[in-house]
Amino acid sequence: MTDRAEWAKVTTCRSMIEAELSAQTLEASGIPSRIRAHDLVGVFGPGFQGSVPRGVDLMVPSPLVTEAREVLGLDDPPFPNPAA
Repeated sequence: MTDRAEWAKVTTCRSMIEAELSAQTLEASGIPSRIRAHDLVGVFGPGFQGSVPRGVDLMVPSPLVTEAREVLGLDDPPFPNPAA
């Protein structure tokens, strides 16, 4: 599946370490993933684990995007709704 499937972006992470942790979470759930780093120049150069200006994309095979978002909890609201 992963060799011929198109890869789709699940989310854009703020740092490489966030992307790596999310990728490991997906791998532990049986979902293959790839990290696509743009220029990956952080405040202290390549390899820096802090924020990067353009973010880091987390990719999975297209058919698994919905499942990956559920595993990562991306469909949950970031803050509780006070009106509810």
